[in-house]
Amino acid sequence: MNRTFRISAIVVAILGIGVAGVAYTAGPGTLDVIDRFTPGAGGTRVAADVAFGAHGQRLDVWRSGDAQPGGAPVLVFFHGGGWVKGDRQSYGWAARAYASKGFVVVVPDYRKVPQVRFPAFVEDGADAVRWTKDNIAKYGGDPGRIAVAGHSAGGHTVAILTLDPQWLARAGAPGAIKAAVGLSGPYDFYPFTGRAVAAMGDWPHPQETQPLNYARKDAPPMMLVTGTKDTTVRPKNARNLAAKLKALGAAVEEKEYAGQGHEDIAMALSLPFRGKSSVLDDSAAFLNAHLAKRARPAQ
Repeated sequence: MNRTFRISAIVVAILGIGVAGVAYTAGPGTLDVIDRFTPGAGGTRVAADVAFGAHGQRLDVWRSGDAQPGGAPVLVFFHGGGWVKGDRQSYGWAARAYASKGFVVVVPDYRKVPQVRFPAFVEDGADAVRWTKDNIAKYGGDPGRIAVAGHSAGGHTVAILTLDPQWLARAGAPGAIKAAVGLSGPYDFYPFTGRAVAAMGDWPHPQETQPLNYARKDAPPMMLVTGTKDTTVRPKNARNLAAKLKALGAAVEEKEYAGQGHEDIAMALSLPFRGKSSVLDDSAAFLNAHLAKRARPAQ
């Protein structure tokens, strides 16, 4: 997150909640502290530091209230950070947001640059979905109703996993994703600039890193969210992918929030900043519509 994000979070902590004199860690972790102590925050972490995959990855599981009969819808949320930073512990605010909407939420970590390059973080994402499919029923989730969502770099992982079937197939979870939400994600960003150079530049076939190139008619329903003032991952990413999916006849919804920047889209999930936009309500409604239980045919 950028300097505006950090300063805004600190101002809210000191002025909005009145926790004067308390030192917070800047960035998403700051927002997590603020969100956690804001009256009305929902969602509880019911499992922490759970191992998955083969590379020391860990994840947390969040939920709110009692499980629905037969299991609640499930959301695997991938954090942002330009493929170089970020951790699951700092994104409790996103987990609480979706848990308050009735989802069982899984927030995994994934390997990052410079230790790895593409496609390691995508492979970790696939491993997280596989773990969710195999284990989420123990936490009240329905393994047949798994969706994915992610912000920024996490949105790239979401799009690759949703559109390119090879990754879930390799992980042993083919077809596990039933719907997806990309929040300010990069989908059409070649030639590479900025952090993408380090994250993707070593891959010998750069077009294989671009979600746009995997658009297909039979893709799971996708909601692509962007802000009109996003100068980090420009709106053309969502616009171009949405246009290609629509042209193919795929189920896709593009949602643009006027005047919102890159961090604004993610921050609006948190309780203190929820007035920035309706992204939480909009994305939760989209996911619920596509994860709704189908009535069984009469015998």
